[in-house]
Amino acid sequence: MTSVVMKNCLRWRSLRPELFSEVKCHFCTSEQSSKQQGTKNIKRSNVRPEPSSTYDWIGPPNPLSNLRPIVYRIPEKESELERRLRQLRQETEDWNHEFWTKQNISFSREKENFIFKQLKDKGLTKVVQKGRPSLSSEEMAVFYKSFLDKNKEQHVNYNIEWYKRNFTITLLMARVAFSNMWKSVRHSSS
Repeated sequence: MTSVVMKNCLRWRSLRPELFSEVKCHFCTSEQSSKQQGTKNIKRSNVRPEPSSTYDWIGPPNPLSNLRPIVYRIPEKESELERRLRQLRQETEDWNHEFWTKQNISFSREKENFIFKQLKDKGLTKVVQKGRPSLSSEEMAVFYKSFLDKNKEQHVNYNIEWYKRNFTITLLMARVAFSNMWKSVRHSSS
């Protein structure tokens, strides 16, 4: 089992990052990506494969959520339990992507507004010699603390849901492993 995991790990890690560095894409989760195939004006990496029966695919970080999308493999003789596990993992992946996309967009927007307001209060709305004027780390700490305080309940709810989902996934993985072990024991004894 571990040799297969290591082989798969080495295989996707051996993909050269420079292959993906020039790709400018705005792709979504695997489910959303398939729904938006006909959408115009959205640039997407064309390295996103269809689900295969041999390997999971882990892609480059999404520019909005900063999470790496995963296309889970679909085994040739997938049992009902394995299908439920794969679907729950994919739903969790999509839920995670959606949460962090919204969170990152909100953070960026509020950060820009905070910086603009602080610079306006200082009378520094014009661009200075070395790019945009910036705030000190102490001034930005005020924003970071207020953002975290404002979103505390949302983050607590996210963490609770994340633990629930991962506990369920872990139980399903154990059931799948036990089921596969039982099948191999029955197969070897007959």
